Amino acid sequence: MDPQPPPPLSANDPAADDDDISPIEQVRLTVTNSDDPTLPVWTFRMWTLGLLSCALLSFLNQFFYYRTEPLIITQITVQVATLPIGQFMAAVLPATRFRLPGFGSRRFSLNPGPFNMKEHVLISIFANAGTAFGGGSAYAVGIVNIIKAFYGRNISFVAAWLLIVTTQVLGYGWAGLLRKYVVEPAHMWWPSTLVQVSLFRALHEKEDCRMSRGKFFLIALICSFSWYVIPGYLFPTLTSISWVCWAFPNSVTAQQLGSGMKGLGLGAFTLDWSAVSSFLFSPLISPFFSIVNIFVGYTLIIYIAVPIAYWGFNLYNASTFPIFSSKLFTAQGQLYNVTAIVNDKFELDLAKYEEHGQIHLSMFFALTYGFGFATVAATLTHVGFFYGREIYERYRASYKGKEDIHTKLMKRYEDIPSWWFYLLLVLTVLVSLILCIFLRHQVQLPWWGLIFAAGMAFLFTLPISIITATTNQTPGLNIITEYVIGLIYPGRPIANVCFKTYGYMSMAQAVSFLSDFKLGHYMKIPPKSMFLVQFIGTILAGTINLCVAWWLLTSISNICQVELLPPNSPWTCPSDRVFFDASVIWGLIGPKRIFGSHGFYGTMNWFFLGGAIGPILVWLLHRAFPKQSWIPLINLPVLLGATAMMPPATPVNYNAWILIGTIFNFVIFRYRKQWWQRYNYILSAALDGGLAFMAVLLYFSVGMEERSVEWWGTAGEHCDLAACPTAKGVVVDSCPVSVSFFYASVHSHHSTCSGGRDTIGDVIKVLAIAPVTD
Repeated sequence: MDPQPPPPLSANDPAADDDDISPIEQVRLTVTNSDDPTLPVWTFRMWTLGLLSCALLSFLNQFFYYRTEPLIITQITVQVATLPIGQFMAAVLPATRFRLPGFGSRRFSLNPGPFNMKEHVLISIFANAGTAFGGGSAYAVGIVNIIKAFYGRNISFVAAWLLIVTTQVLGYGWAGLLRKYVVEPAHMWWPSTLVQVSLFRALHEKEDCRMSRGKFFLIALICSFSWYVIPGYLFPTLTSISWVCWAFPNSVTAQQLGSGMKGLGLGAFTLDWSAVSSFLFSPLISPFFSIVNIFVGYTLIIYIAVPIAYWGFNLYNASTFPIFSSKLFTAQGQLYNVTAIVNDKFELDLAKYEEHGQIHLSMFFALTYGFGFATVAATLTHVGFFYGREIYERYRASYKGKEDIHTKLMKRYEDIPSWWFYLLLVLTVLVSLILCIFLRHQVQLPWWGLIFAAGMAFLFTLPISIITATTNQTPGLNIITEYVIGLIYPGRPIANVCFKTYGYMSMAQAVSFLSDFKLGHYMKIPPKSMFLVQFIGTILAGTINLCVAWWLLTSISNICQVELLPPNSPWTCPSDRVFFDASVIWGLIGPKRIFGSHGFYGTMNWFFLGGAIGPILVWLLHRAFPKQSWIPLINLPVLLGATAMMPPATPVNYNAWILIGTIFNFVIFRYRKQWWQRYNYILSAALDGGLAFMAVLLYFSVGMEERSVEWWGTAGEHCDLAACPTAKGVVVDSCPVSVSFFYASVHSHHSTCSGGRDTIGDVIKVLAIAPVTD
């Protein structure tokens, strides 16, 4: 007979006094304070649906990853789809109990009872691994893509698989070492997990009210599903409504200002939920203070820094290039031929580089790197000054610190032994060293580079986890990692991206694992179950990602090569284009020749100093005025890193994200809190789920057959001139030869008609009449 488990503990028990309740209001409104430890989790249903979900999502997400509008099918889709399947399995599977050889007297059953919430959570964790924990595809697959599709070289399947698996798994070690500091504390609340908690409760808990959360979810899901056929197929122009371009169809400057996808997005908006949530994730999740920080940083960069640098001072000859582009250019404004400067050893050919000249960036792309430098420095000083004492005290107090009700409830389950994480960390590093030593000719990274990358990842994982746990924004390590190895080991693009992946991706994976651990913490999932499901799902998903990538790279002609693909081909690989350009900037050419003494953008290094000083000033301000509660909400890593997702994200993504986030997490949260408590996270999940279902349906019903609708509303945002330079004499296909005509015309017009005084009317008139010449 099985031993009787302890009775459920809830917030109503004497053991759970008022001090135990979470200090975060959103958590109190969303997470239940009770637990039933009798619910089975290691069930046949969980393993079957979990493994299938992981495999299916990893296949689909890798498949859609290469498309012009990449689609990430999230775990929410699986949460919705597996509920009726799990309930069906509970109704039809036999409940007979049996023993298995090697398991002693333990008895098993294919159907231990009703399909429960904890099984459902673990299935979703499997599915989350299939989405590369929100990324859509394992990050290291990008290395395979740029080697085969952009550089036209080869890498073996074994080397690629080892690279993907080790970079994915290394983060488990960091996560295990840091759980104590960023999972157990109540104020490390991980906002994104509350969406999952809210959805699980809506799907499983019965309610007597008129509009249950489950019913609301179903209605919102159907609406989202039905609507997406319009921007997703019939009327794609709704993805970026750039009305300024429509008003001034012949003006480069107006379209640079108004384009939501190739310009500054002034006035641009969207009616497509995928454009709202595709890069910054759902705005309904992020706390309002984080949205404000993003808004301030975005405005500072897009609407102040870039226009002043481009039109005001023409910094770095900015007008020779598009205002918003991630591509690489020659000094004459033409696209840079990167393959011409790579030798047979896959290294920089200095003679060819001298012949072709320096690489130049768009003004926006250059400033993005500058603010990225500031973000890295600000992350360390912000966490050090605002959280340093608390981290130190928790280190000293270990597990003796104050616990909330959720941490107390989790004490009923056996914790993961620390040696599991240590062993996994050591084994992963050893396998990675084997890759870097015996297959170095394929990855270019020396063994010491691997150790250095791991050290950087460990250094940054704690501060970045704290920022993510409190703001729902994750500053990236990609810039600092590629900068450092580019200085030390230049001229080798694949070594650079491998170093970046080991340094940045292991940190990002650790943050994702910690986020899932927090979800398990809220949902009272046994920690060992969480760990094993995450680990198995990661290995399976990474393997399938690579297989799908290998298949597409060898079966689709000219994949990722926009210039060689047929018109309107979807296989343009926008994310890999940015990844490739970064490998050229930091790896092949090296930061010394771009941001160093031999480069064109050396002044960008001052951003490091500014980023380091900024949080110290905010901290001193907080110390001087401790009663001003808004001061500590100034989060400079988030503010300075506001545009970290740009490119490939564009201004229209940010405009809509900021507006919708403000409506829901300020207006509705403040004035309709009861509605927000019941439906906010449910609505977020439904919008994502409906879009994902319709996107898959559209692809398999009309996308594979290339059945398209041709009319004005399917021809993009109609801002073709936004990607043109404005310098005199720069010749670019489909652009005016001399768009400096704008300035000359304004000057001539107001000189003769206004006595030499600038007027807004003069500018508008010239915008309207500026010609497009071939």
